[in-house]
Amino acid sequence: MEAPPCLKKHVVAVPFPTRGHVNPMMNLCKFLASRTSDVIITFVVTEEWLSYIESYPKPHTIRYATIPNVIPLESQILDDICRFSQAIVTKMRDAFEQLLDQLNPPVTAIVADVELVWPTSVAHKRNIPVALLWTMSASFFCTYLQLDYMLASGRRLAADLLDEEADEHISSSQLTDVRKLLQELDPTVLKIGLGCISEIAKTDYLLLNTTQELESEQINYIKSKFSFHLYPVGPAIPFLELEPSSDSSTTDSDHIIKWLDFQPNMSVLYISVGSFLSMSRPQMEELASALKGSGIRFLWACRSEAEWLREKCGDKGLVVPWCDQLKVLCHGSIVGFWSHGGWNSTVEACFAAVPILGFPIFLDQFSNCRHIAEEWKNGWKVGGERSESFVTKEEIVQVLEMVMDLESKEGKKIRDKAKELKPLFRGAIAKGGSFNMNLDAFVQDILDVHGDLSPVEKP
Repeated sequence: MEAPPCLKKHVVAVPFPTRGHVNPMMNLCKFLASRTSDVIITFVVTEEWLSYIESYPKPHTIRYATIPNVIPLESQILDDICRFSQAIVTKMRDAFEQLLDQLNPPVTAIVADVELVWPTSVAHKRNIPVALLWTMSASFFCTYLQLDYMLASGRRLAADLLDEEADEHISSSQLTDVRKLLQELDPTVLKIGLGCISEIAKTDYLLLNTTQELESEQINYIKSKFSFHLYPVGPAIPFLELEPSSDSSTTDSDHIIKWLDFQPNMSVLYISVGSFLSMSRPQMEELASALKGSGIRFLWACRSEAEWLREKCGDKGLVVPWCDQLKVLCHGSIVGFWSHGGWNSTVEACFAAVPILGFPIFLDQFSNCRHIAEEWKNGWKVGGERSESFVTKEEIVQVLEMVMDLESKEGKKIRDKAKELKPLFRGAIAKGGSFNMNLDAFVQDILDVHGDLSPVEKP
């Protein structure tokens, strides 16, 4: 694994091995590679994950390295997320350390996912600077901080014991998110998740996958609680790849974009509910039945159920196992996005100014969907207040008609709010924007690179 002699700095990046964490870490690495030619980045994934991402386009200065699987990817999973989380926290470290000993050139810095818990200890033992990446919203980070504070204060964490005096800094909306997390999350999983908070305090740098202009209040609150350097380097989405490419080769998404090109403007509902935890099969069937009965044009990306859904949804749409989501959302034919409300999907929809139909399933998705419906007002929350809530075909049709009807007053309000968020994100990534300033400052700090950093231009 020899590096060209001109590449003097060596960053090792290690994501938590699920798609919602791998993707923003890879995008962050591409951003870093775009700032300076004086760095090589080793992106560390499990052997199984390499098979999923090795065909992704990336700069030549990013290379892959693997460690053994800690648990089969396909069994992560719905019925045993606790076992998966424990395996990641306890089994990855030794293999990662062995890999570090083999890498060349010597490692200059480590960038790791917050939820791995152990990277700060590994880095400090080797006297290597470490930056942790928080892949969810700054607001949800504050929820974790609140829960950690309550736990440290000796309080029993139970939703029915909370009141608005839990902390003088907590707002009523933040209290809602704390209650929701306690209701939905297995106590063991919650304990593992909160274990990362004490490690965060030991890091040299914290990177937030958010935009200063979107969550300034929450970012400032986090800054007030810690002494490390903090950089909002979001949106960590693949906006660099929206730029025209001279590469004439075809991609897996080409036929999808061509299909969208033939659809009327603002006529297609895009559906994707995540690849880690998804809707139950009965709920998917109910949504499919609503699509078929309403005759709505749709594009549904569903990795594990694509063949089955093709038979259920009717012939007005397209069902695919995968698509280039940001390119799809930025296409003029898309009118709305039925989403689980994962943070990456939420940010991509905001970037593309597409209204969101939020159907939360797990963890931060409830908080994200609450922000969408109540604070940013760029979408609706679908369904009940619990993850097991079932939404009927009739309820689905009602909300679909609202988002698809371009003459709807309520729909227009939502679309207008979605459009208001677009310049916020585009301004952040423009020359002189907060994204560029924060990214440049981080590169200079962690790599001691003070040369000509080329800003990422607005797409």
